[in-house]
Amino acid sequence: MALDPATLPKDVAGLTALLLHENAARLAAEARSADLDAEIAHLKLTIAKMKRAEYGASSEKTARLIDQLEMQLGELVAAASEGKACAAIEGPAPVAEDERQKPARRPLDPKLPRERIVHQAPCTCGHCGSARLRKLGEAITETLEHVPSRWKVLQHVRETFTCRDCEKITETPAPSHPIARGRAGPQLLAEVLHNKYRAHLPLNRQSDLYAAQGVDLDVSTLADWVGACAATLDPLVKEIERHVLSAERIHADDTTVPVLAKGKCTTGRLWAYVRDDQPFGGGAAPAVFYHYSPTRNGEHPERHLATYSGLMQADAYSGYNNLYAWPRRHASGAPAAGAGRIIEAACWAHGRRKFFELAELQKAPVAIEAVKRIDELFAIERAINGKPPDERRAVRQERSKPLVESLEAWLRVERKKLSSKAPVAKAIDYSLKRWEAFTRFLDDGRLCMSNNAAERAVRGIAVGRKNWTFCGSDSGGRRAAAIYTLIETCKLNAIDARAWLADVLARIADHPMKKIAELLPWNWKAARTADPIAA
Repeated sequence: MALDPATLPKDVAGLTALLLHENAARLAAEARSADLDAEIAHLKLTIAKMKRAEYGASSEKTARLIDQLEMQLGELVAAASEGKACAAIEGPAPVAEDERQKPARRPLDPKLPRERIVHQAPCTCGHCGSARLRKLGEAITETLEHVPSRWKVLQHVRETFTCRDCEKITETPAPSHPIARGRAGPQLLAEVLHNKYRAHLPLNRQSDLYAAQGVDLDVSTLADWVGACAATLDPLVKEIERHVLSAERIHADDTTVPVLAKGKCTTGRLWAYVRDDQPFGGGAAPAVFYHYSPTRNGEHPERHLATYSGLMQADAYSGYNNLYAWPRRHASGAPAAGAGRIIEAACWAHGRRKFFELAELQKAPVAIEAVKRIDELFAIERAINGKPPDERRAVRQERSKPLVESLEAWLRVERKKLSSKAPVAKAIDYSLKRWEAFTRFLDDGRLCMSNNAAERAVRGIAVGRKNWTFCGSDSGGRRAAAIYTLIETCKLNAIDARAWLADVLARIADHPMKKIAELLPWNWKAARTADPIAA
């Protein structure tokens, strides 16, 4: 706030005291601001490091910690901004131009539409009053703005005619709807699905938000739309599943899903199977499909992968053991007729995690050395990511294989020195008991060292659990698996899932079933890229 000259002291001593007081207050404010800026920078660095840590602690724990840090960062930034705004209102002390710190801002996305607002130029010179002004240029300041969603009702008018000759009535055929006899348009349906499965916003919260905007949509109505959309999009889910199971190598993982049951809440499972050929330079589109099961019994992945044969990267879950046996057998011991052979490839990130926890918590020298040696292998992998299989195999044979052999010999020597009950011994046993599966990547350039592709696929579900709490039933779990298949596949192909869902829901009713593959996310994206006018 500006000082009132009438209230200023008249003597030099009073003015000096006032000036010293104001200077001390300004320095204290600057110190507080500097402390906040330093804490904000530290938090940003911590969050960035955690987001880059691909092989750190449990992904779910890390995600929760990142959420907490980002919330804390938001509070600090808001506090710093509030302090600066108050200082600006009160009239901060003048700062020299060379001392003024200008914030580094990222430019706004050039793909966003621009709206020009031209402010009225002065008619006369602000210095001499002359009206002889000549335009030199213009200064543009860009502000990011959001236009709230707008509701509307589309009226499909079909004119009716009668023939004067035969007196028969002619009427334009009714347009197809995404949902039979439904009153929701494809954009609205895509919004509901996207909010529920991508933004993790439960239907009851969506209903409240829509009501606040003046549109009453009951939860039961929204749930009915979700179920109808799942049935309508089911052919695309099956196509994605066929695409994934035709891969030479897949990733597999699962995560828990709370399910509401009679008088209690049970724990179901969502199983994720990922196809991602990009690490070895494959041209096939990445995709993921999900299956729901009420339990974690091994019979479920056996059923999901009954027709698959090839390489599978996964953790050491014992329920996969029947998949790796050859000839394959069901859990009951009966032969699995027609089932192909699945070859196990272990995840080094899981093996490293056993040592990392001990290195971090107990500072165990053996664990620290094991982590260091495994990190050397991952450094080699980062250098050959995206290379063809033959080139990856050649590099691994030359550089990684000697390190792996040295690691195995060292682990066996250290294991002999430890008790079987020692935590480090258990970590060593986890790797040595599966050493053949761990070292399979050395001889096959298609394999990755880790199963992180599958872990990333279930991360969004783990985050969403905090919002939607539980699935309403087993059928709700199966619907979630279907819609997650579509949305997560869009994410893997860098596609806006909401735009894809809206376009597909608008077209699928009239689309030939034999050409359903044209609507798959990667084919849809390629068609829009080739024809920007249609896009």
